[in-house]
Amino acid sequence: MRIKYSVQLIIGFLIVLLSAFLVLSLLFTRFVEELAFDEKAEELTMYGERILQDLEREQPAPYLQSYVAILEARNINFIVFDQQSRVLYPLSGDFPAVALTDAEWNVIEDGETLVVNRDFERFENTVTFVAMPYTENGRLVGGVLLAAPITGTSEMISELNRRLITTMLLALVAALVLSMILSRWHVTRIKRLRKATSLVADGQYNVSVPASNFDEIGDLAQDFGHMAKRLQMSHDEIEQLENRRRQFMADVSHEMRTPLTTIAGVMEGLQSGVIDGEQREKGIQLVSGETKRLIRLVNETLDYEKIRSNQVTLIKEQIEADELLEIIQEQLEGQAAAKGTRISVETEPGAIIYGDMDRLIQVLTNIVKNAIQFTENGDIRLSARMEAGESVMEVEDTGTGIDAAEIDSIWRRYYKVDASRGSRQFGLGLSIVKKLVTLHGGTIHVESKKGKGTRFEIRLPNDEN
Repeated sequence: MRIKYSVQLIIGFLIVLLSAFLVLSLLFTRFVEELAFDEKAEELTMYGERILQDLEREQPAPYLQSYVAILEARNINFIVFDQQSRVLYPLSGDFPAVALTDAEWNVIEDGETLVVNRDFERFENTVTFVAMPYTENGRLVGGVLLAAPITGTSEMISELNRRLITTMLLALVAALVLSMILSRWHVTRIKRLRKATSLVADGQYNVSVPASNFDEIGDLAQDFGHMAKRLQMSHDEIEQLENRRRQFMADVSHEMRTPLTTIAGVMEGLQSGVIDGEQREKGIQLVSGETKRLIRLVNETLDYEKIRSNQVTLIKEQIEADELLEIIQEQLEGQAAAKGTRISVETEPGAIIYGDMDRLIQVLTNIVKNAIQFTENGDIRLSARMEAGESVMEVEDTGTGIDAAEIDSIWRRYYKVDASRGSRQFGLGLSIVKKLVTLHGGTIHVESKKGKGTRFEIRLPNDEN
């Protein structure tokens, strides 16, 4: 059976309230009842002590007679009895004979006051009575018994119970109204969470739920909001990754299509005999060049993905700047000479670079190759120096330069400059360069003027900090 949460709250609230009220009512009634009987017993004991004092007089009868009128006005009866339970005073009256039990007589014989809050059997009505020992010359001769009906006390307790019941009913009504308001408020908040949960389940992560620190539901709403934000961030990241993957596949496909088309065309020409003689050798060289281009493209792609996904571990060490730059000069001076370009090295004495040797060679190689590609009959200068807390390397050429509007775009994968300027393509090289410099905790900056040349500046921290 399905029971609404609001109904559960109301029922639970009422059960707790009713149980607490009943327990408290019973305890309070019992307390008041005992208090009333104790006060009545104290009153009877007070009058009994006065009667005992008057019994010690030589002529006690007049004094006892005065007590009869006073006590009758208060609905209290008294008698003086002897050890045989015979009534000594008053000699006439409707008061029944005293029939104390042995245990009760023992209390009196011990010189103590006997108190009975309720007696239902020995009198015509239910009464409260006390019996006090009466002695002469230190010898027990009887006692004084005072009794009062409990009618007034019972009526008071009954009235108290009626008022308690009335109060309980009013409290139940107030509690019912309050619990309905609170349960509706809580259910409304839970319904908001339920609706938001359904939206998240449908893929809508940009949901907002009012949150507070008022109670656990507010904390839950706050945690739900944080969860929804994290899911939205994860969703956006997944979409970005998917878009990158699609763009990456499109770029790779585009870059591979040209060399593959060239290779396929040359191979068909060679097979059909259209290309022969001197053209045959040129065709083979073209196929070889395009094959190398494909291999480089694949290697760069794999390297780029490793760097992008942080799968590259840098092995940093202190490197002598002149040694690093001379390695680059030796590796690429042949390619530069083929275009009439000279590579020079200038380093500050004692300059040290802190980084991964292999990865820094890769960075500088990519930059210098691009400089060679766009510089004919010019100069490429490699330099290094130390500054406060960092090492600075520069690669400066006197090539064709880059438009200022295009400088920020050269870091993009497979970026190409305006086709009117010739075959100017950066591939993945500079994308890898920037990511490797970032992994080193450094920065790279480019300055270029069209027709005058380009300068790359790399700054790396000179220690682990």
